[in-house]
Amino acid sequence: MSGAPLKPMLAMTGQLPAAAGWAYEFKWDGVRALADIVGGRQHLYARSGVDVTVAYPELIPLAEQVDDALLDGEVVLFTDGQPSFTALAERMHVRNAAKAARLAASVPVTYMIFDLLRLRGEDLTGRPYEERRAALEALGLGAARWAVPPRFGDGPATYEAAGEHGLEGVMAKRVDSAYRPGVRSPDWVKVKLEVTADFVVGGWRPGARKIGGLLVGVPGPDGRLIYRGRVGGGIGAAIERELLRELEPLRTGASPFAGDVPREDARGAIWVTPQVVVEVKYGQRTPDGRLRFPRILRLRPDKPPEEVDDAG
Repeated sequence: MSGAPLKPMLAMTGQLPAAAGWAYEFKWDGVRALADIVGGRQHLYARSGVDVTVAYPELIPLAEQVDDALLDGEVVLFTDGQPSFTALAERMHVRNAAKAARLAASVPVTYMIFDLLRLRGEDLTGRPYEERRAALEALGLGAARWAVPPRFGDGPATYEAAGEHGLEGVMAKRVDSAYRPGVRSPDWVKVKLEVTADFVVGGWRPGARKIGGLLVGVPGPDGRLIYRGRVGGGIGAAIERELLRELEPLRTGASPFAGDVPREDARGAIWVTPQVVVEVKYGQRTPDGRLRFPRILRLRPDKPPEEVDDAG
């Protein structure tokens, strides 16, 4: 884990829960980060466990507000009042302190803190969500570059408000649930405002542009990809450049897919080692799991391929 104290808990994709015993938060379109604060010093860890402290110098003063804590949250970059993952992409891989400082001054991020996992040496992961959130809110954390966003008791109203504010969706969390590090748990449900899912790129087909369509899938039990379809929509000039930068070094001579890719999709395909994850919006799926009317939304450099599955 490269020094990270634990792996963050993950959510399942699903419908908005209708039963009692749930709390609701806005889903922020950013990158997950754990803030480990001890003795006035802070380390920030990405979901992969990599230390990304140097990338976000504007968050360092957070350590002045609490002396010993492990926080979970989302690093978000707001543009015109709305989260922009595209703008954040420029920040997330910076490891040069001088460049990070310049970007922090011109395009600063905000750390949206939604959970408290340790406080003054006490492990809180086994405590119910309700207790952890109450303890987090009691800390009074808040400044220009970080905040503890609200939680709500009315799921449908939260979902409607997320749509009105152009947010990605809603996170529903069982109020009596413990924090389960590294587990994708049904105790947390992410409810997206549009049908999207993450897929691993196994290759591409040239077309009118260098990339006419991506060939995507999900990892199967043997590690090879299960084919989910060809994605040609949404590949504009900017995202094509980003894709080519990531995919060209991964070229390989063999298909990474288990079983046969349909002939019309495989014809002229350029195969790659399956390391790049993309988020795709689609209408529905065929009975054999293929995507209908898919469009690529963005790359997911924050998500490793092994965490991609059909559960979202």
